[in-house]
Amino acid sequence: MSANVLKITDANFDSEVAKSSIPVLVDFWAEWCGPCRLMGPILDALAPVYAGKLKIGKLNVDENQDSPGKLGIMNIPTMIVFKGGKEAQRFVGATNQADLQVKLDKVLAG
Repeated sequence: MSANVLKITDANFDSEVAKSSIPVLVDFWAEWCGPCRLMGPILDALAPVYAGKLKIGKLNVDENQDSPGKLGIMNIPTMIVFKGGKEAQRFVGATNQADLQVKLDKVLAG
């Protein structure tokens, strides 16, 4: 995980996500999940592109079970964009960088 990608936990979820002044993309993942590991470098590459417009963070579902439970996370990887502390968009499954960027641009524009 790069320095530009936040480590989100149950403990800091409220301060980093719910109370963020800018939108936040949270990647719900686990170490054992192959598709989740594929998303890591993509998020590392996108974090500097969206600096100042979108925070990008990762939440390990094995280490933090409260937040995924409250949000009804059933499959990983699941990525949720939060705007104003509320879920704005949910993406389930791995994707490539170009497709994710198009989806993020749509959410941020809307």
